[in-house]
Amino acid sequence: MKAIYGLFTTPELAQQAVDGLRAAGVPEREITIQSSEPMEEYEFGSRDRETIMPWNAVLGGTIGLAAGYLLTSTTQQSWPITTGGMPIVTNWSNLIIIFELTMLGAVFASVITLLFSARLPGRLPKLYDAEVSEGKILIGVSNPKEVAQVEHALRGSTGGVRKL
Repeated sequence: MKAIYGLFTTPELAQQAVDGLRAAGVPEREITIQSSEPMEEYEFGSRDRETIMPWNAVLGGTIGLAAGYLLTSTTQQSWPITTGGMPIVTNWSNLIIIFELTMLGAVFASVITLLFSARLPGRLPKLYDAEVSEGKILIGVSNPKEVAQVEHALRGSTGGVRKL
């Protein structure tokens, strides 16, 4: 058997199933939860909430800032022109390029973090049922060790316990 899952119509029933699976000794990382909308007000909906994306965006922005400053200053120093006693490198005139490269670095870092954290491309779900797109919540376990306990925990599903 590859998987056992249940389909739930309300988030309360889904939360009971998740709690039942935990009580049955199923590790958190083996429980699959899918819904067509976010369920952030429930405990099972706040899973996988932590991300390093803000820190990576700051790092990318810092790298972009340094690259923008180095690009503009080295370009101006490589082709010096007579400026009448004023400095060759002027940050006020370079701020547009520095700002744009800072934002470019932050955006690239965010997109790359998103792709890696979502495991894209090529991420295939372990479990899926077409009724998830109709508003039901799928709670399941792939390759369960204790089949009877998992079935008992998922017994409250409205679609019945299904096996793959």
